[in-house]
Amino acid sequence: MPRGDKSSYTDKQKRQAEHIEEGYKERGVSEKEAEARAWATVNKETGGGKTRGSGRGKTVNKEPSREGGRKGGAASARSKARKSTKKKSPAVAKKKPAAKKAVKRKAVKKTAKRKASRTTTKRKVPAKKRARKS
Repeated sequence: MPRGDKSSYTDKQKRQAEHIEEGYKERGVSEKEAEARAWATVNKETGGGKTRGSGRGKTVNKEPSREGGRKGGAASARSKARKSTKKKSPAVAKKKPAAKKAVKRKAVKKTAKRKASRTTTKRKVPAKKRARKS
């Protein structure tokens, strides 16, 4: 079987590869690259050709398709656009570095106090229980 021969793939796998390839072309990927990526995705999902042999009963992993969609799909383009249009809140944007440091120091002090109070306090036992123990 020559390299690149698709005879060992099922009709379903061929349809999947064709559909994935179309998606890549819509995104602007070249024809050759789209075909290569499509078959790589099908191979990753299904474990290669399935027309014969002992590997036919393995489960299909859809994660490669989902990952590709998240990386380069319309959703990622929307999230990038949303990130660029977000504005910083005026309070954070106007603070000077010294003021930011002071705020951070305050927060650190609060957490240190909280941790210290947790470790030093002992659990109080009611007087009745203390009397019973002795």
